Amino acid sequence: MSKRDELITKYAADIKDKIGQTPDMDLLTKVTIGCGPSIYNADAATVSGSDQSELDTVKKNFLINKLGLADGPKLDEAIASVIEAYGKSNRNKYRAVVYYLLTKHFGKESVYK
Repeated sequence: MSKRDELITKYAADIKDKIGQTPDMDLLTKVTIGCGPSIYNADAATVSGSDQSELDTVKKNFLINKLGLADGPKLDEAIASVIEAYGKSNRNKYRAVVYYLLTKHFGKESVYK
């Protein structure tokens, strides 16, 4: 099993155990691949839910640039709800899982087809 496959399995377990959803493995795999090499870097692989600059980066680089959404309060609300669902006290909020949940939240799975 490759390192990426191991990470995808770990992300799927997080979605199932911490969020309580059954992951769409095809979409999760595509989102993970879309994260590129950042998934292998301990710092870049996670999202800090308490760091506003980090959350702004998620909004700008992922929601606006990747998913093509218009900037506005709905984006901040969605990020906050995903962080809340993942668990604010959970220190390891994996970027691929956060991106996956945001993709599902906005119904933008077609971006990864």
